[in-house]
Amino acid sequence: MADQLIDLSSDTATRPSAEMRRFMAEAPVGDEQRREDPTVNQLQDIVAELTGKEAALFLPSGTMCNAIAIKIHTQPTDEIILDRYAHPYSSEGGGPAALAGVSFALLDGVRGVFTAQQVEDAIRDTGPHSPQSRLVSIENTTNRGSGKVWPIEGVREIATLAHSRGLKTHMDGARLMNAVVASGIAASIWAEEMDTVWIDLSKGLGAPVGAILAGTRDDMERARRYKHLYGGAMRQAGIIAAAGVYAFQNNVERLAEDHANARLLAQGLSEIPGIQVDEHDIETNIVFFDVSETGRKAEELNQSMTKRGVRMGGRGQSIRAVTHLDISRSDIEQTVETMRDVVVSG
Repeated sequence: MADQLIDLSSDTATRPSAEMRRFMAEAPVGDEQRREDPTVNQLQDIVAELTGKEAALFLPSGTMCNAIAIKIHTQPTDEIILDRYAHPYSSEGGGPAALAGVSFALLDGVRGVFTAQQVEDAIRDTGPHSPQSRLVSIENTTNRGSGKVWPIEGVREIATLAHSRGLKTHMDGARLMNAVVASGIAASIWAEEMDTVWIDLSKGLGAPVGAILAGTRDDMERARRYKHLYGGAMRQAGIIAAAGVYAFQNNVERLAEDHANARLLAQGLSEIPGIQVDEHDIETNIVFFDVSETGRKAEELNQSMTKRGVRMGGRGQSIRAVTHLDISRSDIEQTVETMRDVVVSG
């Protein structure tokens, strides 16, 4: 393997910069469980204001954000409506079933985006024989949809329908700031009709750990209880919360660079024989591409690429590459040339 790895496997590969590390080291701290950590409180205030919500809660991970949001919006035996590739269903170890006792109604969205009509069709009739539809969850941007940004009108239509039928709404905003930068639509507008929303700190924003859940003050008080119950309460957490403060102050606008690098990557890959990628699908920082016509499996190509110093993800005939702040334009150019060499020369 090359000495310097170009890691495109996920934007979770980001490492805190020297400036972020210094900011973390100098952060004032206190007892987070007693709400006395000034840096945690500052971060929560930043995200509450950013999303237009009454309050926010610092948590160790985005998975915990989803788990707690689902718990406060549902009762055991309820059902959540979401896309079949959404993270709570596909990538959280069955946590919603174990922690909240809920089931899923899975929708076939287009690149992770579904319609109000699909939600309408999925809402259960009330009665003793069916689970109770209780929550609609939207992922923005969509992971398996190559970082697609939801249409804002679609979000509003779904929220209006859900609330009219007595359902709650939740936005899995792991990459919400990518959607903000790509669309020019403020986080508060994306979140205004969502009962809860969260933002990941450890992806494109470049922090080493953490996520923030936001909603009403009452919901965040309930969420704080589950934070303790699920083992997420911390002590002098300002040291890691400071990375989030730094990220919101310095790393949001630069997400546009990641989006440009993703488009450059897609363009370069599309010129390699046997690789299929739709450049028009690249809205933010995720690139999925099909390698079936190369005659090679994704796992095989990824192994060859990793040996040459470039790591990606994927399986079967599809590879995923995710750009982030540790990936430069020259890294993208090197990635394309390495892939060309692997595909053409073997």
